[in-house]
Parts: sequence; C-alpha cells; structure tokens
Amino acid sequence: MSHRKFEHPRCGSLGFLPKKRTKKHRGKIRSFPKDDPSKPVHLTAFMGYKAGMTHVVRYRERRQHRKIIKKDVVEPVTIIETPPMRIVGVVGYIETPRGLRALTSVWAQNLTRECKRVFYKNWMRAKKKAFSKYAERWRSDNPKTSIQRDLDRITKYCSVVRVLAHTQVHKLNLHRKKAHLLEIQVNGGSIADKVNFAKENFEQEITVDQIFNQDENVDVVGVTRGHGREGVIKRWGVTRLPRKTHRGLRKVACIGAWHPSSVRWTVARTGQRGYFHRTEINKKIYRVGAGAIDGANNNATTENDMEIKNITPVGGFPHYGEVNHAFLMIKGSIMGPKKRPITIRKSLMHHTNTSHTETIELKFIDTASKIGHGRFQSKTEKHKIMGPMKRTAEVIEEEPAE
Repeated sequence: MSHRKFEHPRCGSLGFLPKKRTKKHRGKIRSFPKDDPSKPVHLTAFMGYKAGMTHVVRYRERRQHRKIIKKDVVEPVTIIETPPMRIVGVVGYIETPRGLRALTSVWAQNLTRECKRVFYKNWMRAKKKAFSKYAERWRSDNPKTSIQRDLDRITKYCSVVRVLAHTQVHKLNLHRKKAHLLEIQVNGGSIADKVNFAKENFEQEITVDQIFNQDENVDVVGVTRGHGREGVIKRWGVTRLPRKTHRGLRKVACIGAWHPSSVRWTVARTGQRGYFHRTEINKKIYRVGAGAIDGANNNATTENDMEIKNITPVGGFPHYGEVNHAFLMIKGSIMGPKKRPITIRKSLMHHTNTSHTETIELKFIDTASKIGHGRFQSKTEKHKIMGPMKRTAEVIEEEPAE
C-alpha cells in the first residue's frame, strides 16, 4: 500500500465467518457458568422478548486521572419483557472424551398445548397425540419403565443436569402459538439436589426475579436484525473507489492475482448482512421490574417523578405494544428487532471491577411517547395539561325536535 501514509485495517472481523443467515431464530446457549457445589441450587438462564428502548438518568462518579467527576448522565436502556417460564423436563449429561453426551431425559406428566406444538411441523394436520403414551409411565408400577428409574440414573451417572423450560407466549400479544423451548443448566448443590429441584418444579412456573438481581452483569444471546444482501461498502467497510474509475465505484478493484486464478476467502465480497447469531457479554441490569398484570402500577416511578407511572410509554412501544408482565431493564442496545426472543444467561466471569459492581440508582426513567417527540410521561399528566381532547370526549346525541 504505497499510496497510504498510515495503516488502515479493513473493517469487519474474519472471526465471524461465514457471514450467513443463522439456522436458529432464537439465541442458543453454547456454554454455561462453571458449577460451584458450595452454592445453593439455582438456574442460570432465562428467556424474554425484546419490547423496545428508552433512556434513563442516573448519578455517576467517574475517576478521570486524579479527579473524580460527579454528574448526571443519560444512558440508553433496553426493555425485555419476561413472562414466567414453565419447567417441563430434565436432562442428564455424562462426560466423555468428546464432550458432554445426553444420557436420558425425563418429561413432566402434563404438557401444555403451546409446548406440544414445538414437536410438530404442522399442528393443525397432526393427530396431537404427542406424549400421550409417555404420560402413562408416571402411573406405571413397572420398575423397568417407571419415571423414578430414569431420575435415579441421572443421579448416579450424570455430572451435568439441565432443566427443560418453555416460554408462555399465550400471555403476550405476539400472534404466536408455539412456545420457545430452552435448556437451562442447574448449578449449585449435589447432583441429587439438582434432580430433586427439577422434579419438584415440574409443571411449575419460574419468574425472572428468582434468577437475576438488580446491578447484576449478564450475557445476552440472540439473533441480529436481518438486512438482506449488501455490497462490500456496507458489509465490510471498504473505501469507495475514486471518481474516474471504470466499471463500478462501490466495489473492490482487485480481488486477486492472475495466478493462482482463484479468489481468497479473505477478500471482501458481496453477500448476506444481518440475521446472525451473536452473544454480548457483561450487560448490566438496571432494574428487575414487576409486572403490571400482577398489580404493580409504579414499576417505572423514581423519587423525582410527579406521577405514578409504569414502564409502558404513552401510546405503547412501537411495533410491540404494552409491557404488562415482569421485565428486565438492561443498559445499552440488544440485538434483534422488536418481539424477537432474547436469551439471558448468568455471566461466565467473576467481576471485580468497580464499574461492574457499582450500585445503580436511577433518578429518572423516560416513559414519554416513542412515536415522535413525546411531551408527557403519562396519560394522567397529559390529561391535566391538555384537558379533555375532542376525540376522547363523549359524543352527546342531540334530542330530535318535536
């Protein structure tokens, strides 16, 4: 590069190759936190749905050189709605020279319809008989086919225990009837404690506040927003060619040598951009909010607010609607569009840095309308200032003349 004065590496990491559409629509957890038997039995992941973004104001002390800067900062946050999940099974894994291998699985006696839809490609044409014979094993007295036999095998031979839990999409307005099934590793305690924990919670709901706490750092797994086929300028960040170039401007001029007559895999090429499976680490939880459907009417209220308000902005989140169930408020942006399933996992790291362990105190949470420039934080505040609007006033029919 004799014409350059400084080095400029090409944008785009080759570690993410191949850049093609993922086969999974939801985030898959490829590794779980390290197990510590000294801790109590607990789950390590949860699943929710992305509702939208807003911003918060908080007080921050930041050390810069020898000074401590104290000021209020505005930060973007993402809202993930997390209705309760339902535990429907347990899986035991044994360690082999080639990694973990599933030994056996145990399912609950009664599975919901939205869970059974996962095992069918076409639910309407199916006979809907899934797990009908399996449920009879719960009532069987035969020791060779009983459920307790499989649970004892997991306790005796397995080193890793994971529960099977699914989301309850019927509680959300997503126009979806099939649940998302997720394997969640059980950490803490002995293997027998983990199996007993899973068995006791069969067909029971688990909430997000049982797994995550405020000020905790988590990892977020999901699928990014898809953009279709893109050129090398947008996909790899290469520089446009000069004005007087022949046969194109937004392209790579030389894609390889004459011999060998082949294009190397490191050359930027046109192709798919977006809809990739990604994992973001160390995302801080700013708030674990209770659901409005459970009676919480002030899950977005702070000390500086004049009105009691919920997290749903005026007019609802664009392309999503209202957030009525429990939610997580996570700092920064999160991959994917609205309504996309997001998997939240406990962090793989042990955090000791001050920025990771600090306590967050929110001074303000914005709940103004996200459709344009919002002025009011709640409908009550809007009604006090604007008064009754023409479109919301009651229409009084005039009496007909005699």
